Amino acid sequence: MSATLEPYLRLAAFAGVFAAMALWEIMAPRRQLKVGRRPRWPGNLAVLALDAAFVRVLLPVAAVGIALLAAERGWGVLRYLDWTAWVDAIAGFLVLDLAIYVQHMIFHRVPVLWRLHRMHHADLDIDVTTGLRFHPVEILLSMLIKMAIVVLVGIPALAVIAFEIVLNATSMFNHSNAAMPLWLDRVVRLFLVTPDMHRVHHSVDPRETHSNFGFNVPWWDRLFGTYRAEPVAGHQGMTIGLPIFRDRNELRIGRLLTQPFRDPPEGKG
Repeated sequence: MSATLEPYLRLAAFAGVFAAMALWEIMAPRRQLKVGRRPRWPGNLAVLALDAAFVRVLLPVAAVGIALLAAERGWGVLRYLDWTAWVDAIAGFLVLDLAIYVQHMIFHRVPVLWRLHRMHHADLDIDVTTGLRFHPVEILLSMLIKMAIVVLVGIPALAVIAFEIVLNATSMFNHSNAAMPLWLDRVVRLFLVTPDMHRVHHSVDPRETHSNFGFNVPWWDRLFGTYRAEPVAGHQGMTIGLPIFRDRNELRIGRLLTQPFRDPPEGKG
């Protein structure tokens, strides 16, 4: 599959999942939004547009292109293993997912990286657009990390394309304000991070903020002891966001982009 098709596949998948999740949130919201869509969506969607432009301008080949180059040059650990193409693809997908989980934890624990990532957590509500709200510098660093993993492991381009599409879709899904029956949530979260599972990660309580790091599969959190089933205050009573930058002016695109480079009001961290 040509790398030139990858952006169009991602765009089509994005549009379909975004529309589906936005409609689900309207028809069956999980929580009443405290701030609402109108003050938040323009900034969140503007960040998404900048992210897409930033990565495409600075890294035009991106992870899929580097996967094709690695295959052509015979780079990566998988080249030395006598596995079928489908096993290589599944293994590559899971390696990328584990790498994103580890990256996510590191961005929470390293202060300079947390400054970038906290823009994502500073949203005053959580819905489908929160899953798209990442600082452009964080997106660039994440792409460089994925490219390095692709080269080192030799992940097939098919697995990279699938991972990029699925990661984008699951990020919108598990950040959504969509209600699911509790019995269905219990079943789905055995295989996939659900909105109720990931919402805990956006709690104002630091013990909950630094948990549930997975985006796609929930297994890494369970395996490495970072899993929390529910917020202490419950999904209706929990407060979303951070105890910093709670001014609604911080929802504007200019403030979002400069947030990592400004200290919180009154020295809060």
